Amino acid sequence: MSTNTTDNARKVTTRRLVEMKQRGERISMLTAYDYSSAKIIDGAGIDVILVGDSASNVMAGNITTLPITLDQMIYHAKSVMKGTKRALVVVDLPFGSYQGNSKEALASAIRIMKESHAEAVKMEGGAEIRESIERILCAGIPVMGHLGLTPQSINKFGTYNVRAREQEEADKLIEDALMLQEIGCFAIVLEKIPAELARKVAQRLTIPIIGIGAGGGVDGQVLVMHDMLGINQGFSPRFLRRYADLASVMNDAVGRYIEDVKSGDFPSESESY
Repeated sequence: MSTNTTDNARKVTTRRLVEMKQRGERISMLTAYDYSSAKIIDGAGIDVILVGDSASNVMAGNITTLPITLDQMIYHAKSVMKGTKRALVVVDLPFGSYQGNSKEALASAIRIMKESHAEAVKMEGGAEIRESIERILCAGIPVMGHLGLTPQSINKFGTYNVRAREQEEADKLIEDALMLQEIGCFAIVLEKIPAELARKVAQRLTIPIIGIGAGGGVDGQVLVMHDMLGINQGFSPRFLRRYADLASVMNDAVGRYIEDVKSGDFPSESESY
């Protein structure tokens, strides 16, 4: 059921997210990768839609997010934009499109903005990608940061375990978060870090902090749509709450369709011309 009111129907912008934090209103964020899904979750009143590089996993069947290309991300972003009216649409810059060269990073971000008409990009990392973030921001492109567990660096970490449990890594995360705010990022995603650390970051920063596996002390939450709807059943981390079991619903519907086709029950006379 839609939760829209006259005020809530206003277009969500980066500025509005800051206003939401200032008045203590939590920010809702979900991924989407296609027109039909985006239209549904936008109509339900979601604040932010992330065209995530998790499309590599849930749409393309890859084990990690690394294989997805810039062209593929633009394709998904264009599809999502066509189905979105209210939500702010943020697009992940994929692995290899920004890390090593700030000029390439800017070119990647410009392609996303021009070709998809999306409204912001998201980038994983802190001080090590500062130059790329600054170059993109200088072009007037809004950037959402991403710290903690950064899936594009999975081969460096070697594990999807909780990050920043040790003091040294926690201190660096706080430093990186402050840096991202200072240079102009409009929000930051914190993934799979201790809840108390995430709460401290959210309290210290004036920009919104969106958590995924980062506890409830932040300014908003994000989940992968396929996970929270129970389409992707092979992924069950502690932070995931399933709001539906669509895999079972779809399996049952397809099974009944097959039965009706095999038996000749479908199509009926009333379903024929």
